Amino acid sequence: MTPEIFKYMVTLAYVVLVFWLSWIGMRRTKDIRGFSIGNKDLNPYLIGITLAASISSTATFVINPGFVYSHGLSAYIHYGLAGSLGILTAFLVLTRGFLRLGESSNALTIPQWIFYRYNHRGLSLFFAFINLLSITFVVLILVGCSLLVTGLFPIEQKTALVLVLVFVFSYVLMGGTYAHAYTNTLQGVMMLGITVLLFAQGWKYFAGDPVAALNAVGQGYGDVFNGSSDLYFDFFSVFVSGFVVTFALMLQPHILTKILYLRSERDIGKFIGTTVVVGSIFTLMLMIGFYARLAGLEVANQDAVVRDYLLFEFGSSLWGEYMLALVFLTLLAAGMSTLDGILVSLSAVVVNDIVEPLFGSRYNGLLLSRIVLVMVGVLGVILAWNPPPLIGLFAQKGVYGLAAASIVPILFGVLVRRHIPLWVVLGAALIGLTAHLGLNLSGLVKNPAVSASYAIVLALGYGFVGLLATRAGAPDKQIDYIPS
Repeated sequence: MTPEIFKYMVTLAYVVLVFWLSWIGMRRTKDIRGFSIGNKDLNPYLIGITLAASISSTATFVINPGFVYSHGLSAYIHYGLAGSLGILTAFLVLTRGFLRLGESSNALTIPQWIFYRYNHRGLSLFFAFINLLSITFVVLILVGCSLLVTGLFPIEQKTALVLVLVFVFSYVLMGGTYAHAYTNTLQGVMMLGITVLLFAQGWKYFAGDPVAALNAVGQGYGDVFNGSSDLYFDFFSVFVSGFVVTFALMLQPHILTKILYLRSERDIGKFIGTTVVVGSIFTLMLMIGFYARLAGLEVANQDAVVRDYLLFEFGSSLWGEYMLALVFLTLLAAGMSTLDGILVSLSAVVVNDIVEPLFGSRYNGLLLSRIVLVMVGVLGVILAWNPPPLIGLFAQKGVYGLAAASIVPILFGVLVRRHIPLWVVLGAALIGLTAHLGLNLSGLVKNPAVSASYAIVLALGYGFVGLLATRAGAPDKQIDYIPS
């Protein structure tokens, strides 16, 4: 069998398997609740793998290694070490309380959760609309996946964009959450295998001394704080912003709502343990940025570092061409594992938290959620058709803004037992969103993680002042659902 035939055969086998899993999911999806969060019958280990794959995706597997390639060790620590600690801390702090309130209120989405916690429809509508900022991450994934497809098949990037979207939509439209969970488990296992393989295969470029190899690249490249970098140059930009913004990113709808898949609190330990272990292994993909730099590759487009490295590493031998097909296919699966989750969560938000509150429930929710999926996908392709340079920074502008706006309403909603006035949570949300966008879009702060972290600190400060000013307030009616 030639490598060309093998490439098409494994791709076809992957497509068939994904559609089979989606068909199983479709049989178990009967209504909008099942489409959004399932029927509380998913295994916690499966949910953990699903979540780890959703968190990692195209950012970790395709785009972020480009930052490591350009900025060195400081970028690796920012995304790998500080980010992993942020993820672990977020789930340890939030999981139990969020699940309790979510189960008691039967919430399907984060805006709906916020409505039940604060009992204010206007606040939940505000969050429903700003959750649409997640479309920037859809653009990142579409661009990253299209770059991989062009490395695997002889087609143009715009054609690849459409093919990726059509494929993901076709299986998510069938089964919603079940299709997302089943296919993500398959994709997560594939991602684990390829991550370990690529990490081990590229270690040779360190020549037995990683520190010396990185320092030899250039001044600052092997430093924890890269003084020559405009993004990762001090303790705050490397450690603090990486931890803070990743903690806040766990509040994204396609991530935090995974907690609502759990059957009970007994599953929390298995869920968190699986997520952290699998997610930590996935961060080893960032090493490709080092490998590409040490191999001497000159890559003009930072976003294409992974694609160009793989073609360089595996494209010159017969065995390598077989491996290339498997690796590219797995990296595509990594992107799709997050794209399908975002699409499911966005469609659920639009239907549950925008359409029904504004226009009533006279529409078929399941049908409408699938229509919304198509609309979101079309918008994503339009934005990705002529993508901006450094697509990673573009996506961070939008997603980090959502994270900065969400931190106080969700964190305080889980941890604070008493009633929190609307002006406290809404004010903090507006401060987080506007401060991040103002600092970053004005050019005052180039790194979106830094601008978002400043915004989060301001929002938290405002929130704590608001709590102190209202400490004699009446107990909240949701007090029983919040952990002590």
